[in-house]
Amino acid sequence: MTKREAGSRLATRIAFFVAGFGLACWAPLVPLAKARLAVGDGSLGLLLLCLGLGSVLAMQFAGPFISKIGARPIIIIGGIGQAILLPFLALAPTIPMMVVALLLFGGFLGLIDVSMNVHAVEVEKQSAKPLMSGFHGLFSVGGFVGSLLLTTILSAHVDPITGTVVAAVLMIACMLVAAPRLIDTPQSDDTPLLVVPRGVVALIAILAAITFLTEGAMLDWSALLLTGNGLLPTAQAGIGYSVFAVAMTVGRLTGDAIVARLGDGRTVFWGGVLAIVGYVVLLTAPVAALALLGFLLIGFGASNTVPVLFRQAGTQKVMPVGLAIAAVTTVGYAGSLAGPAGVGFAAQAIGLPGAFWMLTIMLLLVPLCAATVTRSAKTEALA
Repeated sequence: MTKREAGSRLATRIAFFVAGFGLACWAPLVPLAKARLAVGDGSLGLLLLCLGLGSVLAMQFAGPFISKIGARPIIIIGGIGQAILLPFLALAPTIPMMVVALLLFGGFLGLIDVSMNVHAVEVEKQSAKPLMSGFHGLFSVGGFVGSLLLTTILSAHVDPITGTVVAAVLMIACMLVAAPRLIDTPQSDDTPLLVVPRGVVALIAILAAITFLTEGAMLDWSALLLTGNGLLPTAQAGIGYSVFAVAMTVGRLTGDAIVARLGDGRTVFWGGVLAIVGYVVLLTAPVAALALLGFLLIGFGASNTVPVLFRQAGTQKVMPVGLAIAAVTTVGYAGSLAGPAGVGFAAQAIGLPGAFWMLTIMLLLVPLCAATVTRSAKTEALA
C-alpha cells in the first residue's frame, strides 16, 4: 500500500468519524434546547424534524455538486460547516433561530454524508479488498465518542456553549488533517439538478430505506416493545437498543473481513436472514435474555447491508456514481425519518408487536433481492 493510498483511507475514516461525532454531539443538547426555548414535546418534535429536513434537502443537491466539482470540496464544506453550526445549537435563543440553525446543521450533515460515501467508493476501488464496512463503522465510533465527550463536559457543569466550541475545534482539527489527504473523484458537466433513482439504483435505495427503517425503529420503539411485553422494567428498557448498537458497530468494524470472505451477495443475503431471525426471536421471546439475543442478531445482521449497498451504488453503470449515492442516501435517510412515525401509526392500529412483524416482513426483501443488487459486483471475486 502506497503512502497516498494510506492517506486517502485515513482521510475517509476521519470524514466518517467527524460526521458521526458532530451528529452525536447534538443529542445531549436536546434537553437543554427544550428548556431554553420553553417548548413542549410536540414543538420539540417539529424542531427535531428540521435537522432531518435540512439533511434530505442538502442530499438532493449534493449529488449534482459532487458530479461537477468532486467529493473533496464537499466533504470539507460539510465537515467544517457542521462544526461551525454546532455551537449555535447550544445558544440559539429563539425558536426561529433554532429552526435556521438546525436546517443548516442538517444541511452540512447531508453534504458530508453523501460526499464521504462517494469518496469511500473511489478509495475502495483503489484497494484490493473491501473497506466500506470499516468506514461506516467509524461513523458509529464517532457517534459514541461525540456523545460521551459532550455528556462528560456537561456533567462537569461546563457551559454548553464552551463544550460545543471544544467539540467544534476538535472537528475542524480533524478536517484539517483529512483535507490534504482526500483524493479527487470523477467529475461530469452533464449533471441534472434533480436526482431520481432509476434501474437497479432504485432497488438499492429501497433496500437501504428498509434497513435504515430498522435502525430507526430500534432507536425509537425498542424500549417500549420490551416494557410492553413485560420483559424489562422501564428503567432498564434501553439495554435492548444498547445491545443492538454495539452489535451494529462491531459488525461494521469486522465487516470488511466478512465481505472479503463471503462476497457482497452472500453478505447481504445472510445478513438479511440473520436480522429476520433476530426479529422472530425478539417478538416471540418469553424472557428478557432471549429478547436481547434478538437485538444482538438484528444488529449483526443489519450491520453490513448498508455499506454493501453503497458499494453497489458506486459500481453500477446505470447512473453516475455521485448521483446514485445521493439518491440512495436521500431515500435511505427519508426511510429513517418517516419510518419510526409509520411504526407509530401501525402500532396504533395493530399494536406495537404487530408493527414490528410488519417490519420483519418488509425485511424479507433484503435477502430476496440480494442477488439482484449485487449481480455485477466486482467484490464477489474476492470471496
